[in-house]
Amino acid sequence: MADETDKAAADEVAAAKKKERAEKAKQKGEAGKKKSAEPAGPAPKYKRETPPRLRTTYQKTVAAAMMKEFNYSTVMQVPRIVKVSVNMGLGKAKDEPKMIEFGIDELKLITGQSPVVTRAKKDIAVFKVRKGQKIGVSVTLRRERMWEFLDRLINIALPRVRDFRGVSSRGFDGRGNFTMGVREQIIFPEIEYDKIDSIKGLNISIVTTAQTDAEGRALLTHLGMPFRQATPTTTPAGAPVAPGANQ
Repeated sequence: MADETDKAAADEVAAAKKKERAEKAKQKGEAGKKKSAEPAGPAPKYKRETPPRLRTTYQKTVAAAMMKEFNYSTVMQVPRIVKVSVNMGLGKAKDEPKMIEFGIDELKLITGQSPVVTRAKKDIAVFKVRKGQKIGVSVTLRRERMWEFLDRLINIALPRVRDFRGVSSRGFDGRGNFTMGVREQIIFPEIEYDKIDSIKGLNISIVTTAQTDAEGRALLTHLGMPFRQATPTTTPAGAPVAPGANQ
């Protein structure tokens, strides 16, 4: 009698284990189906519905205006923008290491792209800088992000500069490339003034395919860059003229 009872109990235990194994196998099968339903490979890239506004302006109006102004024989001669480099020098980072982290976060907000940390290439005893030390952050923009950044810089950020009178045209390098400086990063609306640690400056370099500074300036002017106009120096009527002024 005891043997039959033990046998029945063993059968119940075996049946329970079998049922448990069946449930686990069922759960694994469902999980495998869910995993197989997920797309394999890298995540799909974001596809813009509309092209950048400034690039559309360049293609529709600026290119035609440049061809008429410089008498180009083909549209391939029209200068175009290749890339935009944004650099933030952080010389004080050698004393305040967290400044690099703040610079990375702020430049990422401004450009929409993760920047890289720049390091000193050699030792400079005067500035107490050692080779390999972190001294700034920089980012290079191309294609859609480049056009979006230029659009926000020209139409939103620069008009927010205090006592703004235009951008100086002395930043051309003789080959159509233009570099300008921004004293405060807070002119970009992405930066919240209450969350920054200090005021930082930016250097913005616009690389073009123009052969001369005149072509580069014309290209940026047609895109909306507010260059400073030269004020004519006129002598009021009746005012004394310095000797040799008209010679």
